[in-house]
Amino acid sequence: MVGFNKVILIGNLTRNPELRYTPSGTPVTNFGLAVNRRFRQADDQKEEVCYVDIVVFGKQAEHCGQYLSKGDGVIIDGRLQQRRWETEDGQRRSKHEVVATSVTFLPKKQGQGGETTEYPVDPSYEAEDYS
Repeated sequence: MVGFNKVILIGNLTRNPELRYTPSGTPVTNFGLAVNRRFRQADDQKEEVCYVDIVVFGKQAEHCGQYLSKGDGVIIDGRLQQRRWETEDGQRRSKHEVVATSVTFLPKKQGQGGETTEYPVDPSYEAEDYS
């Protein structure tokens, strides 16, 4: 059976990225993303928020850890993954998260002095697959 697993999200970080390294030295960054959805219900304007955990590997993980912070806007292109594990007391757990293959930094809001933050962009960057 053929499958297709692609996720594209635009949202804001809910917490600062956490950069760490695997035992083999691969950089891994995790952060939360809030994705807002506005819709009409009858005559009312409603809004709901979907919270998604994001994981990034490789050089882009280091860039996310260095340049992103809580509240920043990003575009995430990746795939959905389910992780399963067992706790020390034997309970089974599972969690869905998005493994990002591409993270595009959105312009930061202008500061009081009218300046914006620029990010380094490497247009030749190709995400590595660490799955």
